[in-house]
Amino acid sequence: MTAPPAPGAQLRHGRVSLALSFFVQGAVFALLVTRIPAIQDRYGISDGLLPAFLAAVPVLAGVGSVATEHLVKLTRPSQVLRWAQPVVCLALLATGAVGSMAQVAVALAVFGLSVGVLDASMNMLGVSLQRSYGRSIMLGFHAAYSLGGIVGASLAWVGAHWYLSLAVLYGPVVAVLVPLALIASRWFVDRSPGGGERTPETCEAGHTATTAPVAMKLLLPLCLVMAFAYIGDSTVSNWSAKYLQDVLGSSEQLATVPYNVYMVTTLLGRAVGDLGVRRFGAAAVVRAGTVVATGGFAVVAVAPGAWTGMAGFTLLGLGLCVIVPQTFAAAGRLAWEKYGPGASDSAIARLNIFNYVGFLIGSPLVGALGDVWSYRGAMLVPMALVLVTLVYARSFGSPEDGYGDDHERPRTADVGRGSNGL
Repeated sequence: MTAPPAPGAQLRHGRVSLALSFFVQGAVFALLVTRIPAIQDRYGISDGLLPAFLAAVPVLAGVGSVATEHLVKLTRPSQVLRWAQPVVCLALLATGAVGSMAQVAVALAVFGLSVGVLDASMNMLGVSLQRSYGRSIMLGFHAAYSLGGIVGASLAWVGAHWYLSLAVLYGPVVAVLVPLALIASRWFVDRSPGGGERTPETCEAGHTATTAPVAMKLLLPLCLVMAFAYIGDSTVSNWSAKYLQDVLGSSEQLATVPYNVYMVTTLLGRAVGDLGVRRFGAAAVVRAGTVVATGGFAVVAVAPGAWTGMAGFTLLGLGLCVIVPQTFAAAGRLAWEKYGPGASDSAIARLNIFNYVGFLIGSPLVGALGDVWSYRGAMLVPMALVLVTLVYARSFGSPEDGYGDDHERPRTADVGRGSNGL
């Protein structure tokens, strides 16, 4: 068996352009979620009504993901992504610039729907491009998302520090990101029914022939892994500051640090994660990430003080960061192998829904358990859920060497396969 040839210029350009798309999405999403208190104050949204506003976004994002499964039967995922991303950016601007509560509700609804379309189509392109490359590159795309999240959160901090209005904060950012996204989209690379690069010509000639139904039974283990990973992620994003301050007795300033550390370690873990997948296989990397994340939750639950708690959140970032990208990659591979090329897009659209399921469940679950039990005990629940990933780790690997393209590779180059059958 021989390694695949080096990717051509079109694939390399496609990789860079898609990474830019992931970066833009990370920045935009961070700019929204980190300024929720400011949005609430601007439009007079009550504490009782705010959860309904926040829950509507992931619910509608799930609807958008379902719609994407059908959209890509009519056109290429790259076209769906190309026009969904500007809509997301403009919806962010509208969220900070409209004049009433009803109008911001519409803006958030548009944001939610378009985010679902964007997330699904973006990961479809990532998985197909990874297959064309013949080696793991999916974690790198999600590293770009994490970098965008750090940049977006930093811009949000600048806006809060200088008391900028939401419109003043969002306006210049959107003015830069929309042209950037549209220019980058010119180099997106789809995949053809025959397995090569899917150009507009090959897609028009027969993209509908690549579509195929996917049984949810095949995807169920990965759907659970996705949901549990996002329960863990939402626990950190929603409760780390409160946990450090109220349970571990940190200062208000120190309580803001864990999530920033979590984001940085997520970026670092994803930046090097593809190398681990190429060397050890996806199943081994996911197992290792699961063990590290479980250990992070355990450290947080028993931490005697704030600094130990921050060490636990650091471990969480290093562990959780590899699971979601590899879950998308594994779903695309399983559907491709069982149903054919087009089934990969359908599988990813369905799997993406459980991203939002985990996001919806995680925060209220930990909050409810913290109120009726204790917040230390509440940390053990997402820990146990993430640990379940070990049961399903075989879904990330396959003993066969063949990749489904016109060539084969050494096992260490496999994407979504563990060595020695892991």
